[in-house]
Amino acid sequence: MALCAKKRPPEEERRARANDREYNEKFQYASNCIKTSKYNILTFLPVNLFEQFQEVANTYFLFLLILQLIPQISSLSWFTTIVPLVLVLTITAVKDATDDYFRHKSDNQVNNRQSQVLINGILQQEQWMNVCVGDIIKLENNQFVAADLLLLSSSEPHGLCYIETAELDGETNMKVRQAIPITWELGDVSKLAKFDGEVICEPPNNKLDKFSGTLYWKESKFPLSNQNMLLRGCVLRNTEWCFGLVIFAGPDTKLMQNSGRTKFKRTSIDRLMNTLVLWIFGFLVCMGVILAIGNAIWEHEVGMRFQVYLPWDEAVDSAFFSGFLSFWSYIIILNTVVPISLYVSVEVIRLGHSYFINWDKKMFCAKKRTPAEARTTTLNEELGQVEYIFSDKTGTLTQNIMVFNKCSVHGRSYGDVFDVLGHKAEVGERPEPVDFSFNPLADQKFLFWDPTLLEAVKMGNPHVHEFFRLLSLCHTVMSEEKSEGELFYKAQSPDEGALVTAARNFGFVFRSRTPKTITVHELGTAVTYQLLAILDFNNIRKRMSVIVRNPEGKIRLYCKGADTILLDRLHPSAPELLASTTDHLNEYAGEGLRTLVLAYKDLDEEHYEEWADRRLQASLAQDSREDRLASVYEEIESDMTLLGATAIEDKLQQGVPETIALLTLANIKIWVLTGDKQETAVNIGYSCKMLTDDMSEVFVVTGHTVLEVREELRASWALVGLESRLPSGETTVPLSLPRKAREKMVDPSRTVGNGFTCHESPSSPKLTSVLEAAVAGEYALVINGHSLAHALEADMELEFLETACACKAVICCRVTPLQKAQVVELVKKYKKAVTLAIGDGANDVSMIKTAHIGVGISGQEGIQAVLASDYSFSQFKFLQRLLLVHGRWSYLRMCKFLCYFFYKNFAFTMVHFWFGFFCGFSAQTVYDQYFITLYNIVYTSLPVLAMGVFDQDVPEQRSMEYPKLYEPGQLNLLFNKREFFICIAQGIYTSVLLFFVPYGVFAEATRDDGTQLADYQSFAVTVATSLVIVVSVQIGLDTGYWTAINHFFIWGSVAVYFAILFAMHSNGLFDMFPNQFRFVGNAQNTLAQPAVWLTIALTTVVCILPVVAFRFLKLSLRPDLSDTVRYTQLVRRKQKAQHRCMRRVGRAGSRRSGYAFSHQEGFGELIMSGKNMRLSSLALSSFTARSSSGWIESLRRKKSDGAGSPGGGADKPLKG
Repeated sequence: MALCAKKRPPEEERRARANDREYNEKFQYASNCIKTSKYNILTFLPVNLFEQFQEVANTYFLFLLILQLIPQISSLSWFTTIVPLVLVLTITAVKDATDDYFRHKSDNQVNNRQSQVLINGILQQEQWMNVCVGDIIKLENNQFVAADLLLLSSSEPHGLCYIETAELDGETNMKVRQAIPITWELGDVSKLAKFDGEVICEPPNNKLDKFSGTLYWKESKFPLSNQNMLLRGCVLRNTEWCFGLVIFAGPDTKLMQNSGRTKFKRTSIDRLMNTLVLWIFGFLVCMGVILAIGNAIWEHEVGMRFQVYLPWDEAVDSAFFSGFLSFWSYIIILNTVVPISLYVSVEVIRLGHSYFINWDKKMFCAKKRTPAEARTTTLNEELGQVEYIFSDKTGTLTQNIMVFNKCSVHGRSYGDVFDVLGHKAEVGERPEPVDFSFNPLADQKFLFWDPTLLEAVKMGNPHVHEFFRLLSLCHTVMSEEKSEGELFYKAQSPDEGALVTAARNFGFVFRSRTPKTITVHELGTAVTYQLLAILDFNNIRKRMSVIVRNPEGKIRLYCKGADTILLDRLHPSAPELLASTTDHLNEYAGEGLRTLVLAYKDLDEEHYEEWADRRLQASLAQDSREDRLASVYEEIESDMTLLGATAIEDKLQQGVPETIALLTLANIKIWVLTGDKQETAVNIGYSCKMLTDDMSEVFVVTGHTVLEVREELRASWALVGLESRLPSGETTVPLSLPRKAREKMVDPSRTVGNGFTCHESPSSPKLTSVLEAAVAGEYALVINGHSLAHALEADMELEFLETACACKAVICCRVTPLQKAQVVELVKKYKKAVTLAIGDGANDVSMIKTAHIGVGISGQEGIQAVLASDYSFSQFKFLQRLLLVHGRWSYLRMCKFLCYFFYKNFAFTMVHFWFGFFCGFSAQTVYDQYFITLYNIVYTSLPVLAMGVFDQDVPEQRSMEYPKLYEPGQLNLLFNKREFFICIAQGIYTSVLLFFVPYGVFAEATRDDGTQLADYQSFAVTVATSLVIVVSVQIGLDTGYWTAINHFFIWGSVAVYFAILFAMHSNGLFDMFPNQFRFVGNAQNTLAQPAVWLTIALTTVVCILPVVAFRFLKLSLRPDLSDTVRYTQLVRRKQKAQHRCMRRVGRAGSRRSGYAFSHQEGFGELIMSGKNMRLSSLALSSFTARSSSGWIESLRRKKSDGAGSPGGGADKPLKG
């Protein structure tokens, strides 16, 4: 294991020589042993304790413990602090040890796997941990790849092998890898034993899809790429055996390089807690100073007279020094205002909330057998505060299951079905789908409705034949034939699978491939093409090409790619074809379909040979290889002939429109960030109900320069009527705007297409609601990737943000993964709002990691997004339940928990402060030291935990039915500095009554036998009992949802208190520990007095009565929305009960409808408008507008006004 942790200097290049361990060892490369565990038996205790004391709270309590060990300043026994501290440290250590044990177990399981290694010319069984760089390994079918290997040879022809990369990227489709031709012949052990090639390549890195290196052998050099590599974590499939040379081992492998830690995220409540704890500590110091000054004065004025009877300690020589020691004593006594149990309780509550998410059957996808998963326990309450959702489109809003829907071939569109009158037939009116029975190799699941395309194939239309020939050749799909004619395609993307399947059904069946050939059955005839080159797809090129030689010897390049890229690379000889195809592309995109353009180019032999030489030289380059290859590809992918276009349908996921409508009603802004073209994204927006025809405007930003983008943004401001907020301070439309923009401002009713305009929406970098209050109507913003690049520049980002935030919906098209993250970061930076990003693919990872909360969809694009996320589930519709139910409840519970926790601890601790004025500031405690120890870990811990885990204000159905209930979390109304001070004030008020009511009673009270009641121990028992009962009644008032667990914990805790109280004052404990439990029978004697119980009852009433009165008045005069929902529930239950009674009585008579009294005007128009909204939500929010939404909106406006402008200047008056 020592080798695993050995640190080495960073590499500039990797050199590995086959079968030469002595040569490779001098570079001190990492072994193949992996170590993900943190501890061993010897290091666990010191390392774990060191890590735990990095927490400020733990260090603080250790400091207090040290103070308590100093006899001169401690009036409490050391165990009052060490017991809870050790308990917390032990629980955390056990958790860490358990986690690390499983890591050790996993490491040992992996490190001890067996592999066949070629050593001294013989294949030997070796553990993975003993494999070294430069070793040659033999892999067999279905085995895991032990390290990052250079493929040398395999059982398949031409050095091919097939792998599955699910552990690397989540994709279960098979991928092909190929050895370089020079090593194909190394198929037996004797030849491999003589192989002494040396690989010089890039140093270890985390790029899964890139590898650059060169093999030097037999005085020649051969370029190596990612297609020649087998990465650790892959599984060999459909290949009997293969041999590979170890290039990277252990921690240097790309799998381990990608296993870095995700940035730790903290909630806003955590950040607020850190501030509040500092304030409390400052308050603690102030109390200590006050009491220390009091002690010094008392000792100087009064204590000096009692030196004979109460001498100072030997170390104390003055009243000032006595006050100094008293300060530290009171710091120890009063430290319980922030008990260590607070942090443990918070983690327990969060863990419980996470399990509720994991166990939620309503978020379980039966089809995929996938439950929801909380991958972190630290962000649950932040789910109840989300204001912005950033969503990917493909695979997140849509299913990412592609269906070949339409196509355009040589200027003619196929896919629509027309009736006898020439009108398009709707789906329900269409005839039977096209019959593909002529093709024995057709996929029976494939459906197409336009028979004219099949007729064109059968009639021998050369353009249609070439169209499908391209689809059957230009791809990276792998074909598997389990039985004769039963084909299975393994595609790296569902788009490719859909296109190849379409070609298959129309008679151009991709049958098989080798590294140098592709075999296609063209209308029943097998044709084998020589594969000369694959110009692979990437996110920059946005296209892929193949160069093939047909059986007649003719060389042709086939290319497919994004229209924005490919149309610029066509030969200008057919403008009419280009125009008609462009029209079809726009039509397809307008229907929300995903489009690709197809083109080809004939090459002569000489031209191809020259290009192939340049490509070889570029592939051998040691530096900038990717750029050089891209440049070479660019040369040949030019002057192509347009063939047509494809249109693939990616259907919406179930429940997406309803989810978006519901989240919108909860005042959550949804922004779609997609790489798709503008028209496709916009039409998906309409399908999702993000965009509606009722919107005042949908602004489209398409500027290609900074000036154009700025003008479009400012034009949109004028259209919305917010020109007074223009950054330049202009109050009128700038004359520099284009004429069309000025005309648009004059006549805002003019639109283009589906209500779109050529200009943009206004921007408000402060709080969204400021603009919402000023903007009349609903607006949406659509912006392209090239425009977004300018909008995100430092001098324009605020204008863009204000524009976007004034809109109800925002769609960013053609954006890169980096731009997605930049948009999220922009909102985080200026809005100070909680953001959530949701996606399903590798291109969403950066966005997911940047947002406060990342949600991964386990869909068709692998599991990279899930692995990077904080929460995961299988369908977008579950997001509404995650936020509106689990998130809202988690926020509510955590806020109620914190408010109550601070209340009960201030009520408990501040009694010592008041007592200090009556005990000569001697740091004497009111309570018994055992009560102080057990108060937070036994007497009051479980009731508040039960409330924090189980409490609800309204049932889950109502949470979904009334999304406005979500708004208090967004405004942070339930726990903030104001609420904190209210809790502290209530705690201090309670402490005053807890001390002074018993103190006043005991001053004159007597026992039944006439003796004085007032003694220290009786007073301590009375105050402690009053405290336990008061805080128990208080948590009963705070609990909104009673379960058997709540009852058991609350009343059980009270019972446990009395049991322990009587036990500690019993004869039994006194006999065993006479020095510790001296006051035998005190509790029994004290609680036997009626005056004591009357005192406890009086204290409880005066502590609780103001709380009850305040809540009653608030409920009557100013109820919030949750109060109203509970009230309506109660009314419904009573009405149902009355109806049941009436039915039982059987009374007959006229039935009067309550419709006229409850109905609100305007719902008919709402239903007819087609907006997908919950009627009950609107009805209730309207019903409570006076008492609930009104004050929420006023608070929102106050928050907005207080925030000002992110630019720092004061906002100017808004103009309607």
